Amino acid sequence: MGRPGIHARPRLLGRRSECAALDRLLDDARAGRSSVLVLRGESGCGKSALLDFAHGRAARCRVVRIGGAESEMELAYAGLHQLCVPILGRLDHLPAPQGNALRVAFGLSEGAIPDRFLVGLAVLTLLSEVATEQPLVCVVDDAQWLDRASVQALAFAARRLLAEPVGMVFAVREPSYEQELTGLPAMLIEGIGDTDARHLLASAIRGRLDEQVRDRIVAETRGNPLALLELTRGLSPAELAGGFALPDARPLASRIEQSFARQLQQLPRDTQQFLLLAAAEPVGDATLLRRAAERLGVGADAAAPAESAGLIELGSRVRFRHPLVRSAAYRHAPWPERRRVHLAIAEATDPQDDPDRRAWHRANAAQGPDADVAAELERSAGRAQSRGGVAAAAAFLERATELTPDPARRTARALAAARAKFEAAAPDAALALLMTAEMGRLDDLQQAGLERLRAQVAFTRTRGSDAPMLLLKAAKRLEPLDARLARETYLEAFEAASFAGRLTVGGGMLELAEAARSAPPAPDLPPAIDQLLVGLITRSTEGYAAAVGPLRRALETFSQKDGVTADDSRWLWFACRIASDLWDDDMWHELAARQVRLTRAAGMLSLLPLGSTYRAAVHVHAGEFGDAAALVDEADAIAQATGNAPLMYAALVLASWRGQQEHVMELIERGIRDATARGEGRAIALAEYATAVVYNGLGNYSGALAAAQRAGTHDDLGLLAWLQIELIEAAARCGQPEAAADALRCLSERTRAAGTDWGLGIEARSRALLGDGPAAEALYREAIDRLGRSRIVIHLARAHLLYGEWLRRENRRIDAREQLRRAHEIFTRIGAQAFAERARRDLLATGETVRTRTVDRFDELTAQEGQIARLARSGLSNPEIGAQLFVSPRTVEWHLRKIFAKLGISSRRQLIDVLPELGRVASSM
Repeated sequence: MGRPGIHARPRLLGRRSECAALDRLLDDARAGRSSVLVLRGESGCGKSALLDFAHGRAARCRVVRIGGAESEMELAYAGLHQLCVPILGRLDHLPAPQGNALRVAFGLSEGAIPDRFLVGLAVLTLLSEVATEQPLVCVVDDAQWLDRASVQALAFAARRLLAEPVGMVFAVREPSYEQELTGLPAMLIEGIGDTDARHLLASAIRGRLDEQVRDRIVAETRGNPLALLELTRGLSPAELAGGFALPDARPLASRIEQSFARQLQQLPRDTQQFLLLAAAEPVGDATLLRRAAERLGVGADAAAPAESAGLIELGSRVRFRHPLVRSAAYRHAPWPERRRVHLAIAEATDPQDDPDRRAWHRANAAQGPDADVAAELERSAGRAQSRGGVAAAAAFLERATELTPDPARRTARALAAARAKFEAAAPDAALALLMTAEMGRLDDLQQAGLERLRAQVAFTRTRGSDAPMLLLKAAKRLEPLDARLARETYLEAFEAASFAGRLTVGGGMLELAEAARSAPPAPDLPPAIDQLLVGLITRSTEGYAAAVGPLRRALETFSQKDGVTADDSRWLWFACRIASDLWDDDMWHELAARQVRLTRAAGMLSLLPLGSTYRAAVHVHAGEFGDAAALVDEADAIAQATGNAPLMYAALVLASWRGQQEHVMELIERGIRDATARGEGRAIALAEYATAVVYNGLGNYSGALAAAQRAGTHDDLGLLAWLQIELIEAAARCGQPEAAADALRCLSERTRAAGTDWGLGIEARSRALLGDGPAAEALYREAIDRLGRSRIVIHLARAHLLYGEWLRRENRRIDAREQLRRAHEIFTRIGAQAFAERARRDLLATGETVRTRTVDRFDELTAQEGQIARLARSGLSNPEIGAQLFVSPRTVEWHLRKIFAKLGISSRRQLIDVLPELGRVASSM
């Protein structure tokens, strides 16, 4: 059954396609290609046997294997540490931020809390580094029971593997609530066919088996291999020969577990005790288990009968034959017995070397409320938090809450646990703990904190219409208690209201501003944040023009080197939105680039998608569609890896300017439906803006006008003016000058107050659409002059287009050709297909012959290849590029080989010659 040169291991009965898939994964790893496979199926279906098969076939590969355990789920990075222990010798080869993140996560050194996805990047780099010596295969059984921090890091690495000789195989028991591995290549492991099931059953039974009994067993087990082998152990020879047992209505996993329980009951008392100890301590450390066994008076030879029965394997670690054996040993033991073994393990655990495991076992041994154990769990939560194990900290605090006898202390711990659950992306658990806290006596500050957290959960879940007023209520309650927290909560309410937009419940921005205006000052609040709040209050109460000064001062403070700390950088995306609303393209560019740099440097992948989205929007307006597409793709990949909802804003704007009508309409249909259900009004406004851009590009002015008018006049922060630009052009082309004039009045109030070249250039171009004669021509020339001094390439090209169209209507064909040719050149170069076609049609109408554009070699690169080419051109090394783009250095090298082939070059030095104009873009990323 084996292959030449590969250690032969018999294929599993009835698993030809599954074994073939695993062989392909191993072949890929040996050939230098990454491959990932998630095996999903019910208990006993053969997932572990398939992992054994893969392990046995992994000749010429290094194999690291771990298994998740249900009782280990609350210990942060426990599974990841178990996987990485054999390969930690390569830790010093990682870039310093990544190596430090892993050391802190594993408790090997102290330091700032590492972002959980920087840990994922470190794992990716570590696996790639180890695989340089020998192909690496990672085998993970029972992934549904890994602690969340570990499975997130492994899932992130799995999604970013590409050109590394690394194979990863996960097994997940179904049904499960595991979400992190969703989207990775998967295979459903079902029961084997009837013929194979009969053969397997016959191989396991000594003596006669009645055909009717055989067929019934095959039917009831649905081909589940473990069930076929184990359930027959409970049948007597008479039953196997022709009798029928009573039907069993329990789920199959329960029945298999019960079968194992019956086997365990036949073992000696000491053996059962040893198995219970091993089941309660999932790491399976044989030395620790021997110490705990001694405390229970269990002899050193107690494990031998279980090993002889094939239920466990003994070595440096104790490994159960199947997870259901562990479950049977633990769940079928009386509760007092479980308490005894947990206490024995706690007493056998070194409090200095492993205080958190000791605390967890002490908690499981507690008979009722225990102040000492609760305090120990709280300290463990602090240590977990310092390692970035937010989910573990939440679990420790939740258990500490249950064990706290003092009502006031229990309420405080419930609030802390709820906050930790929220930060661990478990909003339902956070709300449940808030309900626990509400049952106690809350002081005023605790009540305010509870309301704020409930509002934050509401905003995070839906970005919907109810969050702003919930945050407003919390901010008011916080005012006399914590001035800084109150002002931050008011700013959070403004953020929420900017998403809810027209669907906000209550008075919206004005009601928020009137309340926040009377909030007490907070001297310890960073100036940039306070200035931003003041500016938003002014904008909502006194109008746009009055707010320009305060908001611009806030943005200037944000842009300063020490304007915000890394912790406060989460506000930068909101500052980016303000910058675009103020028509400040330089500040928009600077703040968006800074947020991406900060989040990349700190490995803050939870914030990076938001920063990348705003940076992508800057690139769209600069006519750098390739850069924008790369950032959109990266944001989507990270959002998928982190389990966050994708941000469609930049993708929608990019698709609309590219003129991709079908793609835009698909995004819009899905987006408006979801946004309406959530109460996210801003998404509705953006969808109408994208529709108007597409239709204006296509020359469907009535469609563009209808979309812009549907959006109405609600002041969605940063979007109203964009909609007015589209409305003015569409209305002017549709012969509705009054509608265009109304929009122009509103637009000019803002552009003149802002006073930037971007804003004033847009106003001049829009005003020219409604004028005629020399006055219109002067306005078009002013628009081109002003927009030419800005970063806003798409509107500069549009100004050339509109001026050229006007000149053609004035029968000035030669002059028109110059402007239309320039517009066509820019739109074609950047990829704005609809506007480019519109310019081409008008050029043809002037008698101009439009030459087909020669395809630039750079156009052949994918978005990610373009990013890598630019970064390599700027002098970054492969590890540095990998750290920026969250891929391994080997993947960077793989992409560079493809880039060199496409560009017809052979070295990095030649990138300077073939990409001479990309230095500015690369330096801004």
